[in-house]
Amino acid sequence: MSEVPVIAVLGAGSWGTALALQLDRSGSRSILWDRDTDNLLKVRDTRYNQRYLPDIDIPESIVIESDLVAAVKAADHVLLVTPSHAFASIIQTIRQDLQPAQGVAWACKGFEPGSGRLLHQVATELLPKSTSLAIVTGPSFAKEVAMNLPTAVTVAGPDSRFVKVIANALHGGRFRAYTGTDMVGAELGGAVKNVMAVATGICDGMKLGDNARAALITRGLAEMMRLGAALNARPETLMGLAGAGDLILTCTGDLSRNRQLGLRLGQGQSLQQAVKEIGQVVEGVNAAAEVHRLALEHGINMPITEQVNGIIHNGWNPEEGVARLLAREQKAEHGD
Repeated sequence: MSEVPVIAVLGAGSWGTALALQLDRSGSRSILWDRDTDNLLKVRDTRYNQRYLPDIDIPESIVIESDLVAAVKAADHVLLVTPSHAFASIIQTIRQDLQPAQGVAWACKGFEPGSGRLLHQVATELLPKSTSLAIVTGPSFAKEVAMNLPTAVTVAGPDSRFVKVIANALHGGRFRAYTGTDMVGAELGGAVKNVMAVATGICDGMKLGDNARAALITRGLAEMMRLGAALNARPETLMGLAGAGDLILTCTGDLSRNRQLGLRLGQGQSLQQAVKEIGQVVEGVNAAAEVHRLALEHGINMPITEQVNGIIHNGWNPEEGVARLLAREQKAEHGD
């Protein structure tokens, strides 16, 4: 590996572009690739990603590469920043070109559609056992990172050396990268918070007030902790940046696509209309189904998740969903 690491960022949406910018700021070298070749070439020619991050200048030091194999072969390590539904296909495409020393990190938040597997489970199945893995997650809106506003994330994985490499590559200036080993907790927090962001968006779209939003965030964290315990996630991970931190940001910040989806649903829009207006992948749509399925599979009580899943996938009325939550019997705050 070169003294200054070269990171191939696979995915030139808003988050991938923002991370490439941060790698560049911190003194690392980044190569940016995307499957949308037309948009990528526009980025190369104009040095702006007008579709996803308009008005953010992309310096010449960031290499724009339209050939996926060339991008992977030129890098020391790979950072996937794709929607979760595309994660497995990208891994399958690049695995034959990965060298033994190359690690694979990702900044995707979600589950594999259909199976409900966390992404490290997908990567472990598809890649050689010797491949070092890590996840980059935490409260981080792409636009704010691109604007160089203060941000803190966590990088988690079982190989502390590789985790440190990725954290060091990102850490610098106004961007702090903490490290950890709990991939399950880091991935679970980043996925479940999307469901809760839809719930708080619905709440705010219906103008139910600040009290209701605070209650949803807090009880949403309780649901996250219960599912985490069933999947052997560490409580401290879910109370940290990857869990509570990301939950608070996504449930309250209007840059969140999941919150925006909820706002529109709460205002009476259909799912199809809301997703179309947002214009980018909303991970909470798939996450709602997968988190609900995991809750049923493990016998975990997750009433907020149940209502969000019903509203998104079964056409339930948001007002009726709120009524069902409020009609639940009185109970102790802590415990199932």
